[in-house]
Amino acid sequence: MNRQLVLAPMPVKSLAPVMSKATIDYHYGTLAKGYVDRYNKGEGDPIFNKAGAFLHNIYFPQFTYPSQTNKPFGRSLQLIQDKFGSFAEFKRQLKNVAMKIQGSGWVYLSLNGDIKTIPNHQERKDIALLIDWWEHAWALDYQADKAKYLENIWSIINWQVVNDRLNS
Repeated sequence: MNRQLVLAPMPVKSLAPVMSKATIDYHYGTLAKGYVDRYNKGEGDPIFNKAGAFLHNIYFPQFTYPSQTNKPFGRSLQLIQDKFGSFAEFKRQLKNVAMKIQGSGWVYLSLNGDIKTIPNHQERKDIALLIDWWEHAWALDYQADKAKYLENIWSIINWQVVNDRLNS
């Protein structure tokens, strides 16, 4: 029998105004939980459901309460500066990659500082920072404005979590 999956707990109660309660309830409470539940019940594609649970267990735990002064520090800042020169340039390049994704997927900063994408759901072992680019992550709050979602998500990234991933 396969090992049972568990959905990682949400680290904070509210991500508003970046993500509404409706988005969190739907995305975390229904969709992410659904991957775990289907995998554990042996329903659907086990590889897809396991990878969906895996990615959401990276995505949600990296959030913190919104702050307009939220910026990378420590190891994450060092990696970003070494690879991109500045946080602003990193965000510009990540946005460029993300906006080229046709349909759904994921965009992430790898442990070595590369910006990579994940089509559909796939487990990857080199994720430092992960952004869900599936429509359900942004459509309720941002309609078709994916760029605004990306602009706002920086205020809820817990850079200590990213640093911990880089240091492990």
